[in-house]
Amino acid sequence: MAKIYPLSEGEFTVGRDKNFLPFNLGKDELNERTIGSLLVEVQPFLVVTDKDLIVFDTGLGFHNSDGVLQIHDNIRSVGYRVEDVTKVLMSHLHKDHAGGVVYKEENGLVKTTFPNATYYIYRPEADYALATGYPSYHAAEIEPLLASSQVHWLDGEEGMIDDYIHFTHSGAHCPQHIVFLIDDGIDKVFYGGDEAPQLKQMKMKYVAKYDYDGKKAMALREQYAEQGRKEGWHFLFYHDVKTPVAKL
Repeated sequence: MAKIYPLSEGEFTVGRDKNFLPFNLGKDELNERTIGSLLVEVQPFLVVTDKDLIVFDTGLGFHNSDGVLQIHDNIRSVGYRVEDVTKVLMSHLHKDHAGGVVYKEENGLVKTTFPNATYYIYRPEADYALATGYPSYHAAEIEPLLASSQVHWLDGEEGMIDDYIHFTHSGAHCPQHIVFLIDDGIDKVFYGGDEAPQLKQMKMKYVAKYDYDGKKAMALREQYAEQGRKEGWHFLFYHDVKTPVAKL
């Protein structure tokens, strides 16, 4: 049976400049942010199975008020060690999802955030990220990981990881986006990254301007919702302020 832990980095607004600005729900007003700003959660996940400790995406890479990497602190707070994470599954490499793949120590040394994990990255997404760059991709922050021996490259339109994690090239939010479905024989856990980012988006039919292919993203959400209802998926919503995990 899978155990699911949201690893919230907090609420943020993001505008057309792709900058993520912290947002205090009790104090800040959305209408005071730049026109068109969206309110989102930034929320990686830890999923614990009988085989693995799995992290889905790595957040912005922010540190807390004590100077501790937020994702490290979050994992320890739910009773696990950072060193015991075995897999990091990346849906895509946009800054808000991949900012925490590595971090810099006070002495300037760059280290991978999860020292004993294998990072699963879709090879075409890495190529696209390095070729595209700012503002969505911060190449300098992901290059140390891409050059490391901890990366396991994923290729093809779909495939399996260790016979129980299925990945599929979806390509709607960005051209080389992928999604994951864990099936451990008891639970099915679906992570759709930015193609299934919030619960409300699974219930509403609309084209989002921030998607590379908005019509395809809308169709995929309908497809995921229908299959998820039938099969009892646990959906992980990376950008949902109120509902990080849900069944439809």
